[in-house]
Order: sequence, then structure tokens, then C-alpha cells
Amino acid sequence: MAVALAALIVWFVASGNGAGSAPVESGVPAEYGFRVVRSYPHDPESYTQGLLYRDGAIYESTGQYGRSKLRKLDLETGEPLHQIDLANQRFGEGLAYAAGALYQLTWHSGIAFVYDSETFALRRQFRYRGEGWGLAYDGRQLIMSDGSGTLRFRDPNTFEVARELKVEGASMLNELEYIDGEIWANVYETFTVLRISPETGAILGRVNFRGILTPEDRNGKEDVFNGIAYDAASGRIFVTGKYYSRLYEVELVPRR
Repeated sequence: MAVALAALIVWFVASGNGAGSAPVESGVPAEYGFRVVRSYPHDPESYTQGLLYRDGAIYESTGQYGRSKLRKLDLETGEPLHQIDLANQRFGEGLAYAAGALYQLTWHSGIAFVYDSETFALRRQFRYRGEGWGLAYDGRQLIMSDGSGTLRFRDPNTFEVARELKVEGASMLNELEYIDGEIWANVYETFTVLRISPETGAILGRVNFRGILTPEDRNGKEDVFNGIAYDAASGRIFVTGKYYSRLYEVELVPRR
């Protein structure tokens, strides 16, 4: 199945190249489709909330009360290499890596957990106001979404808000990833990923992932599209969804 999917190309547009090229800030967001480069197994019992790639492995924060986890997964097999369960009253959300630590949000608890990235031992925890949704790291600050159109930049040492960024014309911003100087944000309950300027909040591009879940990949339990991970060393981008059976490595295709 993986071989077949590696050959499967999903086009929303006429063919083009420069799939990872940055959009031009012309005031009109660039539009993208995608193609699947390869797919990998993904646990269909995982309610994916946060996703990241590091050192050949996928790290995932999963949600649902009584089922939330922090997991390190083998990319090729999808099998867990290490995982811990959250307390039953905690609903796991966004996930980011910074300076040897994993930061995991919770939905309604107002708590961010900080773990050792190797052992998953709890180092500390922070309190915050409002809901926790997505989380990313830009090399200096953590970037957090709360389901609105506003992103908050937080100090990883204190979790204090350093600044707020209103994303123009956006709402329901969920899973986040920082890719080549841009914030990528999934719009909850859609197949849309926005490419956002971290300086101005302008939407630089929109990526439409509708159609990524093929009939062959469906397991009948899928929830919404959610989860973006980036391998900065190779430029690979991975996406998936809640209860999806596959994790997809993708390239962007600019629309003409």
C-alpha cells in the first residue's frame, strides 16, 4: 500500500514545480495544492492534536479525556518507541520542541507540561489563561493558538506572553508548525493550512489538502484533518488527521 501511495499523485491544479517556494507578498495570498510523495502508517486510535519531527522520529500529542498521550513514534512503522499517558482529567493539545524539552498544551486545564525530550520525565509546568490548541517554536519563542484568529508568542522559560499577533481574516487556528520563517496553521474542521507572516499576521498562502484521504486509506473512524510536522534538514513536510491510518509526506504544488 505504501508503494502504491508513493506513486499516487494528487493534483488540484495543472502541473508545476517549486512546490516549497515561498509565496510573494503581493497582498493576494498564493494558492497551493499538493502531491503525496510517500505515506507511512499512523495509529488510527490516535486523536492527533500536536505533531512534530525530530531526529528521524515523529512526536505526537493526542487528545480525548482518559486517552491523551505524549508519544515518540517510529516514522517507518508508526510503532511507539516511547509514550506516557496524561491524567484522565487532562485533554492533550499542541506540541513543540525547544532546547531539549517538549512542551505540551492542554485544552481546558490551562496547563502546559514541559518534559525532558529523551525520557519524557516531567520537568515543570506552566499555567496560562484560555484554551490551549496549537503550539510551535520559531527558534526563540513558542507560538500558541487558542482557536481564535490571534496567535501568542511566549517565552519558553516563563511561558509569559511576549506579544500577540492577529492573523488577518482568520479564525479557528489550530495545529501550528514553523517552516522556513513562516507560521503554518491548520484551520480547524477544514483541509486548509494557512501560511502566515510572523511579523505582520498577513496570510501569505493557502494550501488545500482536500482529497488527501483516499478511499483506500479510509478506516471509517476518521475525524478532522490535523497535524503538521517539518523536517528542517531535508525540507520534508508531513501531515495527517485525527484517527487517520496514514501519515503523509507531501510537496506543495502552486496553482496557476
